[in-house]
Amino acid sequence: MAQIVFSSWGNKVVDNRKGEAGETPSFRLPVTLDGQRPLAAFMGWDGIIVFDDKVNIPAMTAEYMKRVQTLYCCGKCTPGKKGTKVLADLLEATLTGTAAAADLDKVPQLAELLKNCKCTLCQSATVPVLHAVTHFREDFLACLSGTLDKPREGYSLIHKYTAPCQDKCPAHIDIPAYIEAIKEYRFDESLEVIRDNMPMPSVCGRVCPHPCETACRRKNVDESINIMVLKRSASDWEWKHHQAPPMLAKPRKNKKVAVVGAGPAGLTAAYYLALEGYPITIYEALPEGYGGGMVAVGIPPYRMPRHILQRDIDIIQALGVEIIYNTRVGKDISLPELKEKFDAVFLAPGAHRSKPMGVEGEDKGYKGFLKGGIDFLREAYMGKPTGMGKKVVVVGGGNTAIDCVRVALREGAEESILLYRRSRKEMPADVWEVDGADEEGVKFEFLVLPTRIIVDDKEQVTGVECVRMELGEPDASGRRRPQPVKGSEFVVECDTVIPAIGQDPDLSFIPEKMGIGITKWNTVVTRFLPLKDANGKDLNDSMGNPLSRLLITDNEGVFAGGDAEIGPLTVVACVGNGHRAAHVIQRWLEEGKAYLTDDEIMEDILTFMNVYDKNEQVAWLDSACRENQAEIHGPERASYKNYTEVELGFKDSQAVREAERCLRCYRMAMAAI
Repeated sequence: MAQIVFSSWGNKVVDNRKGEAGETPSFRLPVTLDGQRPLAAFMGWDGIIVFDDKVNIPAMTAEYMKRVQTLYCCGKCTPGKKGTKVLADLLEATLTGTAAAADLDKVPQLAELLKNCKCTLCQSATVPVLHAVTHFREDFLACLSGTLDKPREGYSLIHKYTAPCQDKCPAHIDIPAYIEAIKEYRFDESLEVIRDNMPMPSVCGRVCPHPCETACRRKNVDESINIMVLKRSASDWEWKHHQAPPMLAKPRKNKKVAVVGAGPAGLTAAYYLALEGYPITIYEALPEGYGGGMVAVGIPPYRMPRHILQRDIDIIQALGVEIIYNTRVGKDISLPELKEKFDAVFLAPGAHRSKPMGVEGEDKGYKGFLKGGIDFLREAYMGKPTGMGKKVVVVGGGNTAIDCVRVALREGAEESILLYRRSRKEMPADVWEVDGADEEGVKFEFLVLPTRIIVDDKEQVTGVECVRMELGEPDASGRRRPQPVKGSEFVVECDTVIPAIGQDPDLSFIPEKMGIGITKWNTVVTRFLPLKDANGKDLNDSMGNPLSRLLITDNEGVFAGGDAEIGPLTVVACVGNGHRAAHVIQRWLEEGKAYLTDDEIMEDILTFMNVYDKNEQVAWLDSACRENQAEIHGPERASYKNYTEVELGFKDSQAVREAERCLRCYRMAMAAI
């Protein structure tokens, strides 16, 4: 276990400088940057943390404010532009001994002045400075007198610029920057910022679950910014105004990369590698016209119009990416063959295999019991017979289950029923998707568990036997565990049952002899950095995966990402994963080793530092209502074969009004290594 020398993080002071064993801090900061180089100190928007008492805190504080002032201060308001310069100069003068002790007393005054800034970078940056001057005053005074015995050199200082929304976004898009551009009617520049991290903006502007909005500081005032739809606004502006995408690939390189799967992760990795000049070939099992993986065959066109998706794919292909359709790796071409033919291979096959329900009769091949939700959606979108009848039951509580009950109505079902073993509150599906299903006439049966498939003498499904459930104590997911209610059995009549309780990747194409590990959750094992906190605990993400993963397998030159590496998650999570994979693959091709940069590791570390504080009292002059996009309403939108887009986006004027609500909540963190 590592000892915290000092911490003021979150305004909770833990001071162990006298040598006593002290308190255990609540934050989770790794004690090394990359599993090897010790973390000596950390400072940011919420205070300072010191592991090594030899760190020259005055020098680190001066450099922190210098970088804030010279690299990131926008200069659009007088307090920020001038206040940060005065503060940076004062701290530098302290180091050179040209300041006076009384000058240190100006720091609280300057911090108070910077509270009047236009945005929050400059005012949040005064927090660690004020804490340093307050709690390490003796070190500052020793600097002034030239008696500080802590060297200014010996530690490398790395920093990371972020925002609560940007930190929460799996693709780490610079959200305040693209919103600021929209506010000034610069939609093209907004889209350029988005594409730095997101090559499928029209997709994530429509179907992203927008975790960024859960960390929006505007929510502490009234309602969060409608971040997702603003992304769509920038993307739609380009094609509506017939603008050609400005990206150009670098000169062609001689090393080739194969990608397995044309889903979000595969397309993203291909995009960023192609920009760098690498020839990319994607092998996709689906037929031409169905690029996009799960976006194409797992998300309904009324949520993600196919021509809009295809435009994003066309833009990626225009950079020189080749997509070979109707080609299943492991059947039409083997993984060893790809390894032989290409310099690197990226595995991103997605999660297209439905999980079984585990109920009596599901493995009997009954008529009307469909293979799985994702299979049903795929057949429907591709215009193939689905095997669906008139009275459909879907089992599950996620977005795929909701898509199934809504698509069933569009495919001609007279009745579409959702069975879920928990309450509506516990559903993992997005609230707005559940509301949409409700509006379209879907029937819900909550706290219900199917136990047996009922059939007639022709083995045609006629119903599902179920048992009522009640919620008990919370389980590992934090949700209350459903328990059967004795004697509550009943039957739901139907002619079709669609299980939609989750998907798994199909990794059968990976030969065992290649030495690529597969986890018990059926995901590909990749190497990772062994990051531990001060208590010796591993730092893992919310899915239990190691925090900083290198995305390279134990077979050199073979990388993995997306659903096959992190488990079935969201489009934006796969995009973020694919973006990082592209950078790691490029380093491996050019330098012969796979590694993460300090910037990428810092990006991961900030995930545990709670960039967003839901309890913060955010002062604002007044409230401004959140803009919401127009929608097609009414049950007629779910009429037979009506896949017209339901959500219609913002008008440009709406987008600008919504962008004006952004508080531009940047923060900067710095670590001494």
